[in-house]
Amino acid sequence: VQLQASGGGLVQAGGSLRLSCIVPGSRFRFNHMGWYRQAPGKERVLVATITGIGSTNYADSVKGRFTISRDNAKNTVYLQMNNLKPEDTAVYYCNYVSVPKMLPWGQGTQVTVSS
Repeated sequence: VQLQASGGGLVQAGGSLRLSCIVPGSRFRFNHMGWYRQAPGKERVLVATITGIGSTNYADSVKGRFTISRDNAKNTVYLQMNNLKPEDTAVYYCNYVSVPKMLPWGQGTQVTVSS
């Protein structure tokens, strides 16, 4: 069982990327999902969440620029990232929000924003 995040890359400041994450298992559609990121030398932090029915929440640092969404039929969660800033540079991961439900962390996807 492994989470598969993809869609990262190198972009200039102000650019956009769309991340995708396939989540294995049958409980995906019923649970809160989150996108997390870990910058070099820093702890992993939660940046966006979405409930099973689509209610969303965002960290202040990304509010108004990032949009989380999900497709329950495809067991996939997305993160649309617009107006990217150099401080958004990090490895991005998806996982359940509830710690007891978390799956092993996958490799994540690297996002690098140049100034």
